[in-house]
Amino acid sequence: MGKKVRKEVEPPPKDVFEPLLIESKAVATVVLMLDSPEEEVLAKACDAIYKFASKGDENKVTLLGLGAVERLYKLISHEDPIVRRNAMMVFGIMASNHDVKKLLRELDVTSSLLSHLVPEEDVVIHEFATLCLAHMAVEYTTKVQIFEQGGLEPLISLLSSPDPDVTKNSVECIYLLVQDFQSRAAVCELNVIPPLLDLLKSEYPVIQLLALKTLEVISKDRETRIILGENQGLDCLLKILETNEFNDLHVEALAVLGNCLEDVHTMQLIRQTGGLKKLLSFVGVSTVPDIQKNAAKAIAKAACDSENRKILNEENVENCLINLLEIDDDGVKVAASQAISAMCENLASKRVFGLQGIPQLVQLLSSDDEEVKEAAVIALANLTTASPSNASAVAEAEGIEPLVKTLNTERHGAVANAAAVLTNMATQEPLRLCIQSHGVMSVLTEPLRSASSRVQSRAALTVAAFGCDATARSELRNAGGLGPLVELLHSKDKEVRRNACWAVMVCASDELTAVELCRLGALDILEEINQSTGRRNNFSEAALERLLDNNLSQKYSQMGYLSSSNVITDGFYDYGKIKPGVKLLSLEELSMQELADRRAIIFINAKPQEDVLAVEEKLQHLSYEQTTLSPFTSRKSSREKVRKGKGKKEEEKMKEVEIVSEVQDEINLEDVQWQPPPDFMLMNYIHDASETILPLTTTREQVVALAQFVADKMGGAIERDKLHDFSWELHISEIKFELKSNIVPIGKVKKGTFYHRALLFKVIADRLGIGCSLVRGEYNRGWNEVKLVDDSPQGVTGLLLPPQEYIVDLMFVPGFLMKQESVEADQYKYI
Repeated sequence: MGKKVRKEVEPPPKDVFEPLLIESKAVATVVLMLDSPEEEVLAKACDAIYKFASKGDENKVTLLGLGAVERLYKLISHEDPIVRRNAMMVFGIMASNHDVKKLLRELDVTSSLLSHLVPEEDVVIHEFATLCLAHMAVEYTTKVQIFEQGGLEPLISLLSSPDPDVTKNSVECIYLLVQDFQSRAAVCELNVIPPLLDLLKSEYPVIQLLALKTLEVISKDRETRIILGENQGLDCLLKILETNEFNDLHVEALAVLGNCLEDVHTMQLIRQTGGLKKLLSFVGVSTVPDIQKNAAKAIAKAACDSENRKILNEENVENCLINLLEIDDDGVKVAASQAISAMCENLASKRVFGLQGIPQLVQLLSSDDEEVKEAAVIALANLTTASPSNASAVAEAEGIEPLVKTLNTERHGAVANAAAVLTNMATQEPLRLCIQSHGVMSVLTEPLRSASSRVQSRAALTVAAFGCDATARSELRNAGGLGPLVELLHSKDKEVRRNACWAVMVCASDELTAVELCRLGALDILEEINQSTGRRNNFSEAALERLLDNNLSQKYSQMGYLSSSNVITDGFYDYGKIKPGVKLLSLEELSMQELADRRAIIFINAKPQEDVLAVEEKLQHLSYEQTTLSPFTSRKSSREKVRKGKGKKEEEKMKEVEIVSEVQDEINLEDVQWQPPPDFMLMNYIHDASETILPLTTTREQVVALAQFVADKMGGAIERDKLHDFSWELHISEIKFELKSNIVPIGKVKKGTFYHRALLFKVIADRLGIGCSLVRGEYNRGWNEVKLVDDSPQGVTGLLLPPQEYIVDLMFVPGFLMKQESVEADQYKYI
């Protein structure tokens, strides 16, 4: 029997490690395995990490903390395709985490990711590389990196990938990139339109949606819209709208069409193919608010062009928009109102909306949604601009009250446009009076204080529109609206300043308001504005002139001149010359000052005052020379001071004091509003002058007679050489002491110098209708200028000569008329 031989196994080489299967449940251990030099270990470690990261965001943060991202970054460029693929898969899903994205930006991974988008690379790598780029492209800095590193071209090429995930990620990344204008311009040059239109036919709705969103963004550029039309893109969009199963894409398709309709050429093209009628019909039957809203937005964009507005009007777009106002959705109402605002530029559309749409817009003013209210009032502002019929339609729709209430809303746009509507309506007097009855001037005080320059400007313009009425001015004054109006004169905004000047000019149409405006500093501000070439405007100059013309006391003190059109009325006072910037106190404030050694303030008041008339009647048995009741001390003291005549018995003096005290108690002057006391002597002067001077046939005769009348009342003619002996100063001082006041009624002056006589002449001349000016000179001089027509030369008939200007002599030869440029006139004024 043969012997069995045992075959011995050769031992393995000493340098070969036996295969070792490792099972690990610690993620940290697996992360460390990413440093292994073995492809199989790396591939399995990446696969395990992919599964771990897929389970949630917390796991991604854990991997980030263990340093997995840095290791994986090295592996996405590994020479082994399986390792490279698995590493890229982990990269793609981990990039959704914010902290991971931040690290990826620091590592500058975009260039490496883009290098893997070549056609020969594995489709899985394409999928997760584009996924990672899509996650990162949300950030602006990454958008710039991808664009600068030439990432658009490979991404666009992948739109034709057979793998839907690659396509989806690529189009999403492109959508994010084109939010930046540089990428938006570049994609057109890279011919992105055809592949995007092809994606509209995809069987995956998410891809169709992203393609439409991308088209919506890039179609904002005119060049893209042209290319879109050349590639039958409009037909594709209309087919989507006509297909019910694509109803989830209708909103985005409408948004793209809305951009396209901005071009007249595209609008005409859609109209010619019947697409515009289909579009409007589609909007009319749709019940989806987002579709209706986007349709209205599309119309609003298209209506920015005049030719488009004409086309839309011919297609009766107005009816579509009016119907949208009735939809129970605030977003639709806002969009429809905005479209109506845009279409108002077309006069035919404006007429249609005036007949049908205004009532619906007025109803929206009562909406609880502030955005709806603002959009509606903007539409009304556009509808009523240069359209009296539409303004009347707003009133007929009972829109006045809600418009006035809208002035109190918080949205600046709503307030500004409500003011604009009311201003448009105020051009018609019946509407203006109706609006005024709703207290619009009181409500405007708050908009005048607004921080918005737009609101300030519109509010000031509205004040100007309503300030032509005395009742409205009184309401604004009483509501404290003049203060904020004057503050607007300081505005750095040109339009605000201009409208404020306009409003001040209108409001200064009566003396009370003009005086209050001056008290608030309007005069100084306007003077400052008019001295600046950059800030001055036509209204600032007119406002200053109007302000002074209705506050003649201020004008004469400041400018030293009153024209023939500046008629002196009761309440005027001559304070004397004041320096620029010095505030002129009111007559009431001046009456409260103590007697002082200063120039007397001459005041005019020929209007009877009931309380004072009653006092005069009760004191008529007392001699005026013996007892004087000073009206100027009534606000300073509750007791009247009685000047007692010399030589009277003590009993008579006490009786006089008792009578005056009784009268004072009876009328209780402390409780009534202060009024300047009447000047009974001036009343007599005016009465006498009317009877003696008015019957004269020529103006020249009237001027001469009035000059002689004034001189006679003021001390008569004075010889030029004896002018220094005419002690008018002492006489005025005696009157001041007698009245215990710095204020002297002009009728009390019996010895008057140049400026007293010139003032009295102007006062009486204004009452008699004789045109004359009043000029203040230096050294207590003052004179009157009149314009008279000289007689025709002898032997010449029918020749009408131009009027000549004369200075009226009231001192030396009363009634003598000196030609303006004559030597006599110069001597009268200066010597």
